[in-house]
Amino acid sequence: MQNHVIDRRGLLRAGLVVGGLLAGTASAGTAVFAQTAEPLDGTAPEQRPATPDQAWAALREGNRRWVTGDVTHPHQDAARRKAVAEKQDPFAVVFSCIDSRVAPELVFDTGLGDLFVVRTAGQTIDPLVTGSAEYGPAEMGTPLVVVLGHQRCGAVTAAAEALHDHKKLPGELSTIESSLRSAYKRSDGDVDKMIRINTIDVVNQLKKDKLFAPLIAKDKLKVIGAYYSIDTGEVTRLR
Repeated sequence: MQNHVIDRRGLLRAGLVVGGLLAGTASAGTAVFAQTAEPLDGTAPEQRPATPDQAWAALREGNRRWVTGDVTHPHQDAARRKAVAEKQDPFAVVFSCIDSRVAPELVFDTGLGDLFVVRTAGQTIDPLVTGSAEYGPAEMGTPLVVVLGHQRCGAVTAAAEALHDHKKLPGELSTIESSLRSAYKRSDGDVDKMIRINTIDVVNQLKKDKLFAPLIAKDKLKVIGAYYSIDTGEVTRLR
């Protein structure tokens, strides 16, 4: 049994992550932090942002390039693919919606090995999703988690309409509706306000997470909320 556990954790650190597998089992005190991926050509390895503020600054700069059209598409070539093949060291976790117009790697002008990305409809959250978000900070020392809401979210809009009409969405879509019920009640029917409220709710929930809270207290991690404008491409911080 012990060998099976070791093998599983080895696979996780190689980057084959099954969201939530480590939920409730990892601890901040036993985390093993990966080193920055080293280029195979013998040059010095890049140093990824090491603090929450540095990580946010890097994301903001990448988003500035996205907004202005000056994107550099970093870390998207064969050399980078080889450099991160054996190990990874992302500098942020981005938890966003599944919307096809909101791809975090594009929005922040990043590449392979830069971000852990978790995506659900309306960035709704449950224990499995929480476990997926926990992996980076708890196991790899990733210093930042960004919960990214966005303009004209279809999932939130659908949930708001169903709640307004007292109708249940079909299939498992009803779980999204249930997750967003509280935000709907506090939004006064304003969908954009509902998106922002839900984003902050998720931030507050993650801040209380048993693996995140100790890291936040030691200033090794920040969990922040942000909002993406589909019209302009700009990401603004909410909290």
